[in-house]
Amino acid sequence: MRFIPLRIAAVAASLLLGFVGAQAQSQRVVPESKAQVQLSFAPVVRQTSNAVVNVYASRSERRQNAAMEEFFRRFFGEGGGQGVPPGRSQTSLGSGVIVDPTGLVITNNHVIENMNEVKVALADRREFEADIVLRDPRTDLAVLRLKNASNLQYIDFGDPESLQVGDLVLAIGNPFGVGQTVTQGIVSALARTQVGVTDYQFFIQTDAAINPGNSGGALIDMSGRLVGINTAIYSRSGGNIGIGFAIPSSMARVVLASAKGGSSHVVRPWLGARLQAVDGEIATSLGLERPTGVLITSVYDKGPAVEAGLKRGDAILAVDGQPVDNPDAFGYRFTLKGTQGQAPLTVLRGGKQTTIPVKLSPPPEIPPRDPVRVRSRSPLAGATLVNMSPAVAEEMQIDISDDGVVVADLDEQSVASSVGFQKGDQIVAVNGERLATTKDADRMLNRTGSYWEITINRGGRVFTTVLGR
Repeated sequence: MRFIPLRIAAVAASLLLGFVGAQAQSQRVVPESKAQVQLSFAPVVRQTSNAVVNVYASRSERRQNAAMEEFFRRFFGEGGGQGVPPGRSQTSLGSGVIVDPTGLVITNNHVIENMNEVKVALADRREFEADIVLRDPRTDLAVLRLKNASNLQYIDFGDPESLQVGDLVLAIGNPFGVGQTVTQGIVSALARTQVGVTDYQFFIQTDAAINPGNSGGALIDMSGRLVGINTAIYSRSGGNIGIGFAIPSSMARVVLASAKGGSSHVVRPWLGARLQAVDGEIATSLGLERPTGVLITSVYDKGPAVEAGLKRGDAILAVDGQPVDNPDAFGYRFTLKGTQGQAPLTVLRGGKQTTIPVKLSPPPEIPPRDPVRVRSRSPLAGATLVNMSPAVAEEMQIDISDDGVVVADLDEQSVASSVGFQKGDQIVAVNGERLATTKDADRMLNRTGSYWEITINRGGRVFTTVLGR
């Protein structure tokens, strides 16, 4: 293997011009000053690298009954009821960023997903056990708290909104587990939304080398501030090819604020409307020069959208003056506004643009969740059911429905988990009787009989399965 040295990109203009002029003479250029020789990113790295950590997560599970797995795979498809072989330990390796001197660390949710033991190693080789304070699969972010740690070096948040394509950035993390590594590149693109990694897709794209293990690491600007959390790469081989993606630090701040506020989940503003992207045909019908914005396809009858006067067929073009090109961009911009005050939306209606203020508030829990833990001898034993509400629909990432109750939680070794039920499943009916509340579910699941006929809505797909006792 031959190692080829790479030239630092931040070469002084005089050096670059001298190199071009010297090519014709086949001569090398000698730096003209000590400053040119010492040009380096080292000061920025020294300022930030101690706040970038390695995250080690692990989990051990027992394998579920093989016959039960096969039985429910027939009803729930591939993956239903799958388990982990006996004694096998799952492990995960990634990176994280200390964002508070008390030991709060931001990393990617996929680094610690399904893990129950987390350790964090600092750049100076000290190790700490960590508690998982908050997981947010929708942004693929998580917050950890280091145990018995204080006065740690941390990185200040930067302003990703001020980034421009072409700006220099550094990526710091632990690629392939080789140890802390710094790579340099530029911002290749902004507001990437067609990546398919998170629900709130609005990524910074960079050509700074990002590889497996960099997940959760820091993307740093030239002021030594955190502008992104490195999250994903586009690659056919699994290695870096110069297309990496980072979650803007402005979204990380929203997640961190929820964790600091004591919430177990991220509190987001709720619009109370269903949106779709504006394609070419819709843009023409609206009189737009190009496809942009989001179209309101329906409004919830008691949400902020209808209260503000938004209607089906309105097109939202911007949030507080920031253009949105699709539902992902709208979700990102709207979430950053928080849950207090109002957000001015630029709306196109009848060929005319107008600004409509929308109240910022979290989705309501109406009706109350009224959780019921299923303890009866039924296929749902070990599941916790809650009533459907806008808050539950938002939290579980499901459409609001008037039918059924929702599986909010599952014991890992429960019957419900073993047979393939999942969080977010809507239980529409039991033995032909439709469910309206968790009390209905509790009553029906406590009945005796020789079989169970359960109707489930999973991601918009409704199906009925019959199970013997």
